[in-house]
Amino acid sequence: MRPVRAALSGVLAGCASLAVAELVSAAVRPEAGPLVAVGGAAIDRTPAAVKDWAIRTFGADDKLVLRLGILAVLGLLAVVLGLVALRHRRAGSCGVLLLGLVGAAAATNRPDSTGPGDAVPSVAGALAGALVLHVLVGRAGVPSPGHDPAPSVDGPQAPEDPGPSAGRGGWDRRGFVAAAGAVAAASAGAGALGRALNGTRARDAVASRGRVLLPAPDSPAPAVPRGARLRVPGISPFVTANKDFYRVDTALVVPRVDAAAWRLRVHGRGVARPVTLSFDDLLRRGLIERDITLTCVSNEVGGPYVGNARWIGVPLADLLAEAGVRPPSAGGRADQLVARSVDGMTIGSPVEELMDGRDALLAVGMNGEPLPFEHGFPVRMVVPGLYGYVSACKWIEDIELTSFDAYDAYWVRRKWARRAPVRTQSRIDTPRPFARPEAGTVMVAGVAWAQHRGVSKVEVRVDDGPWRRAGLAAEDTRDTWRQWSFPWRATRGGHTLTVRTTDGTGEVQTARRTRTVPDGASGRHSVVVTVE
Repeated sequence: MRPVRAALSGVLAGCASLAVAELVSAAVRPEAGPLVAVGGAAIDRTPAAVKDWAIRTFGADDKLVLRLGILAVLGLLAVVLGLVALRHRRAGSCGVLLLGLVGAAAATNRPDSTGPGDAVPSVAGALAGALVLHVLVGRAGVPSPGHDPAPSVDGPQAPEDPGPSAGRGGWDRRGFVAAAGAVAAASAGAGALGRALNGTRARDAVASRGRVLLPAPDSPAPAVPRGARLRVPGISPFVTANKDFYRVDTALVVPRVDAAAWRLRVHGRGVARPVTLSFDDLLRRGLIERDITLTCVSNEVGGPYVGNARWIGVPLADLLAEAGVRPPSAGGRADQLVARSVDGMTIGSPVEELMDGRDALLAVGMNGEPLPFEHGFPVRMVVPGLYGYVSACKWIEDIELTSFDAYDAYWVRRKWARRAPVRTQSRIDTPRPFARPEAGTVMVAGVAWAQHRGVSKVEVRVDDGPWRRAGLAAEDTRDTWRQWSFPWRATRGGHTLTVRTTDGTGEVQTARRTRTVPDGASGRHSVVVTVE
């Protein structure tokens, strides 16, 4: 049973290490905790294809899966270190310290690191874990360093009386159970206290969001035209609710930013007048309100990572112009805007497109309320016509004007394209794949999008038949998706339904299938159904 006791000692040491690190991170910053730091480092070093697979497979739960995976690996390592300590107590404790150094290195090398202090939670947790392992394996009957349990060459010796608290084999049963229970209780308490203290900062940010009153926009969004919303069961709603809007980013912990303390800096090449703005400064500027559809580059053909919302914010082009920035076509010195988030993310956007007249925003509101934290509160970028990874920086705090030759942003360093206009796409929402509708008239419906170019036509094909024109809902703007529907006279048997769209420039959605890397998926969405 000694291996079981040693393995349990390792697990308890791991729990103590994480709990102490969580508690200490409250005094440093939550993002310096080892789970967040190691998870962030894992995301940074994961190949683009693997990230893309994780998003496709796990969707919005990809970060939860990563955290559970890290905990599983740490649990396995803790068991291994406990078994190592079965023969070499010092080696087991040194292994715990080594893991702490890994966490410390991950924390101090993150893009958002504030300095050497970010290593403190991991180091403190490792010291606590090493001490716990050393004590518990001693209580579990593991030999101390230098102790030889073999019998003397002079012959067998009478065993020492283990005493009333010891079990068979000489281990201190009562002492081990008491120590293990104390460690478990202390770890639970330290972890709970750490989470509570870390939550204090979050509560301040939540309170600051609750105090935000969005002013009426100087330029309200036009009313959505009649006929833009189709009444077809199963079709995506024209406006995506905030709670249903897709979220794809690398933040393991959603940043909670206090709007009162937030600042935005605009600087760099071609900036004649550097600017620093507070949140109140932004709200006092002329705000505009627009309906804009956003799409993630990780969206597969027919995928869910697209949504339409009503945004309110400051026109980015106006702010850049006030700082003296000119687009390259007008002799500007910078062709790339690098937006930096509070979590260290960098997003590179083409200056020409940001200043070409489209409604590029520093958004402060979404669907009539301040931005949700998950979608970038207090401020994020929204740019119609560009995939999010080259435009939609959330939790933005810094804007630097530079060039594509001088700097590669986060995703570009990971082999994604520097420039990524949204591809012309369409999706069948109903019937769902493998549905079994009854013969007769079946309404086929969905959405189509080609932001900043608009959708001019949608067509549906049944099996290998001719393309037939679908009915289009009224267009809100060329920056939003359009709903469509097609009444299909369904006959019994298996059928394949395919959709394609034509954008406002006359470009027909290609049938050529490509994956999302490096600049977005292409192809036509199909569903297979069986008509009964």
